[in-house]
Amino acid sequence: MKIEYYINKKKYDIKFCPDREGIDTRKKTSSYTTIAKDLKRSYFDQKVLLVFDKKINKKITKYVIHDLKISFPKLSVLYIDGEKVNKDLKVLFKILDSFFDKKFTKKSILVSCGGGVIGDVCGLASALYLRGLIHYNIPSTMTAIIDSCVGGKTAINYRGVINSIGTYYHSEKIYISKNILNLLPLREFKAGIPEILKCGLIDKNPTIKLLRNKNIVISKNFNYVAKIIKHTLQTKIKFFQNDVYEEGKRLNLNFGHTFAHAIEMSLKNRNNKDAIRHGEAVGIGILCEIYYANGKDKNYYIAKEILNLYKLPINLKNFVKSSKINKTKKEIFNNIFLDKKRVNKFPRYINLSQLGKSKVSEMRNFKRIKDTIDKIIFN
Repeated sequence: MKIEYYINKKKYDIKFCPDREGIDTRKKTSSYTTIAKDLKRSYFDQKVLLVFDKKINKKITKYVIHDLKISFPKLSVLYIDGEKVNKDLKVLFKILDSFFDKKFTKKSILVSCGGGVIGDVCGLASALYLRGLIHYNIPSTMTAIIDSCVGGKTAINYRGVINSIGTYYHSEKIYISKNILNLLPLREFKAGIPEILKCGLIDKNPTIKLLRNKNIVISKNFNYVAKIIKHTLQTKIKFFQNDVYEEGKRLNLNFGHTFAHAIEMSLKNRNNKDAIRHGEAVGIGILCEIYYANGKDKNYYIAKEILNLYKLPINLKNFVKSSKINKTKKEIFNNIFLDKKRVNKFPRYINLSQLGKSKVSEMRNFKRIKDTIDKIIFN
């Protein structure tokens, strides 16, 4: 199964890879993985840099490195810590330095394997080096699989502002791996659900109905989950394909993110670095944006139902100590005004008027913002 789409007449592929599990590293055979087969058929200069997240399951790195090294003995491997705090200039230049050290050309290939941080930084490095070399992406977190791997958004964080330096540069090929899905920790897997929910709400695609079959989703049945992923990615493509630079329709894909990014920025130095996942924050953000626009309407309860079904957070009660609540409320309010979608003094958000119909609106009612923080985030 695969998805093909075009941007400015150039073709891009998303491939679903039911590659077999396990590998005998004593065998000197290649083309074990889908990506190895694609690389062998590709026209490039035979220089490949493979960038892995340090935290990725070693079973994944073992079989990918083994297979690629057989076909490409000069394969370079770089390990990056994929924590949010490392989405910065230092990591970006570490990747760029590798390109220069290995004398990469525009026909060299960067293969990234990690979550959204790795994908975003590798995409930005690929865009900047010689004004663009080839980027293949193997997303390794659920949020990256169903959201950040497509659309061409690349960025680093700077001066405490999320994704404040970046550009648009699309991965030529993306690989959705059955093996990676099977190895995802449950919390990591469930953290992608809100991004799926987001697409089901703004596009009225079948994913909300499919998500209600919780047991088969949690069992990670590849055929079933791949169907959900495919619908979600097709919705993303529908919204960004003719609006790559977020001048209109694509902005709807930020549903939930105005509040989510404000939450993430306020919690980044609190508790521990794993306090809240991006997808978890998006789930709370979806509830906030629905409530801000329309109160607790039908869509609010649909979203809350799915979040509760998967035991995902619907507020920050378990993330913020009672003594820090007032301070965090103020930080979230202030962070909302740092959102990159803002074009004047009013932050923008996505107003879901009904299932499948949304539009970009401005949050002009500051009292309503504070009420939303009180009634939803800290209810």
